[in-house]
Amino acid sequence: MGPSERSIPAAIALFFTAPLVAVFFLGNLSRSALPGLLALAPMYGAGALIIRELMRRYGRGWTGIFLLGAACAIFEEGFVTQSLFNPASLAPHLHHFDRTWIPVLHISLRRTLFVFNLHTFWSIAVSVALVEALMPAHAKTPWLNRTGDWLACFVFAAGCVLAGVYTVRHSSFVASPLQFLLAGLLCLALTVFAFRAAPVRPIRAVGPAPIPWFTGAVAFLLGATVLMMSHDRSWEAAALIIAVDTVFFIIVSSLSRRGHWTALHTLSLAAGGVFALGLHALIAHPPLGEEGLLVRLASLTFLAGVVPAVLAAVRRTSRFLNNPRQPLYR
Repeated sequence: MGPSERSIPAAIALFFTAPLVAVFFLGNLSRSALPGLLALAPMYGAGALIIRELMRRYGRGWTGIFLLGAACAIFEEGFVTQSLFNPASLAPHLHHFDRTWIPVLHISLRRTLFVFNLHTFWSIAVSVALVEALMPAHAKTPWLNRTGDWLACFVFAAGCVLAGVYTVRHSSFVASPLQFLLAGLLCLALTVFAFRAAPVRPIRAVGPAPIPWFTGAVAFLLGATVLMMSHDRSWEAAALIIAVDTVFFIIVSSLSRRGHWTALHTLSLAAGGVFALGLHALIAHPPLGEEGLLVRLASLTFLAGVVPAVLAAVRRTSRFLNNPRQPLYR
């Protein structure tokens, strides 16, 4: 890969975008906590960057990104922070009121589904799609050389160690051997499936695709549904989240093979998802006191910052697609 095909700015942008979307867009932190982005980026940002680089280097596309993203979610939340298994992560004693609590595995199915959606779709896939749309000329090629890949792996490992040490110091909880075993096996299986996913090929399927505005609206509605159901502690909510995820993947896998599907459609899915997350942060938790108002203001600021970023991505991607010398890939 020649230097002209690399994009260090894109790699740096993804490094900070992933933790910003995964943590700050949830609406739980105020702007005063923004320096914490530097502490979160090594694990969440470097993890997203490694996944993107591996799947683009080996040509596995979005299927591989989703599968490897799910594996990364299990590793980070199951082994590093152990939040998948720790009842305290739901707030003290809250798991007793969660109908989807599975005692044998010591997990909340509803929260586990939400964590998978948050990391796999929002933190990783949405962040990758947004940054690639801002750098469309480098969207399908690796951004780093081999040295950069190893550096990203080192940063990710260091971030996981720091997060793990912080978890141990602030919590006495330790997951059971069965939980670690099942998490490890599932993580391994998802990783294998990611690398065995079919390589990306030029679009050849016949048939029209909806306009990007429509696919963006669908992504917004589906994302908003998942976010709303994440607060409902019932089996019905968990089933609805699974149904929404299934519908999303069926729609995307079907439409993205059609000849009229472009990078603008992919961007629209990411934009719909990030706007759903941003608006959810504004309405999910009513502000209480001065700190609540600061959190709300931070959420509004983050959401306002997304608008020009998405508009810039639309302009850059549109100009790139209008260049007839560039082939269109899904």
